Amino acid sequence: MQNKARIIFAGSPEFAVPTLDALLASRHEVVAVLTQPDRPSGRGRSLQPGPVKVAAQVADVPVLQPVSLKDADIQQKLLELSPDLMIVVAYGMLLPEEVLAIPSAGCINVHASLLPRWRGASPIQSAILAGDTETGISIMRMDIGLDTGPVYCMEKLAIAAHESAGELHDRLATLGGKLLARTIDPILESKVRPIAQSATGVSYAGRINKADGQIDWTDSAVAIDRRIRAYNPWPVAQTSLDGKQLRCWSSRVAEPYANETAANSAVPGTVLGSTAAGIAVLTGNGLLVLTEVQAPGRNRVAALDFAHSHSLDNVILGHE
Repeated sequence: MQNKARIIFAGSPEFAVPTLDALLASRHEVVAVLTQPDRPSGRGRSLQPGPVKVAAQVADVPVLQPVSLKDADIQQKLLELSPDLMIVVAYGMLLPEEVLAIPSAGCINVHASLLPRWRGASPIQSAILAGDTETGISIMRMDIGLDTGPVYCMEKLAIAAHESAGELHDRLATLGGKLLARTIDPILESKVRPIAQSATGVSYAGRINKADGQIDWTDSAVAIDRRIRAYNPWPVAQTSLDGKQLRCWSSRVAEPYANETAANSAVPGTVLGSTAAGIAVLTGNGLLVLTEVQAPGRNRVAALDFAHSHSLDNVILGHE
């Protein structure tokens, strides 16, 4: 396709913005942006636009915010736009078969995993929780399944040892925009063909709930550290201290505790003291050092500073 393509972009959160920016900077025309309806946010719970809507408005691109894509009216509006292609990035709604059939060159999804691993809503967090050492971006031709379509291309990205989901999110979002910018023309010109996903190695990443951040101190130090990293910045891993929530923003798996007698007689969740790095907590297997925490109504602080201002003697985290 030598002429510029007419593209509908579908996306909602910050992750999708770099790809939208890449399309806006290309020779193609973004004729409309599909994004989720505005949501209540902040203390006043007033309706706030999502990041993709904000970016589209700045670029003066028409925005559509249907509650559902199953409605005949929105399907007719999309059809009237005569799109060549639809690019979908973290939109948050499944596309019915009628919508998938509208663009003449199909619908393309930019997904934050190496498919078929981590199909679904939370691939970044799931990769960290599982201890994966690499992830990446897959550009896939969409079908009616959940991230099951054939893949045009992938690019791998190593996961750093102490990387949070927020940090990995930003690197993957940038990579997604760059990879699509390199591949959109070959896809439109049929110079690259999608390859069916492998039937082996399939895994699913479900939606995250706030309760998923609750720390179980009987888990291993490695598993809890992964949970803390995976749920930073949302929903944030948490435990209880003196009956109040303590949010745990970062941690490190520690070397074996020097005082083995004290460790052997303690229960998981017991604060064994503080180190130069933070607050040392016994787990079901190993020692975890919390390095950044947040008490209710307070700012995030270095865990060592928190320890200096709170009595943690004989404290067991996670116990009411």
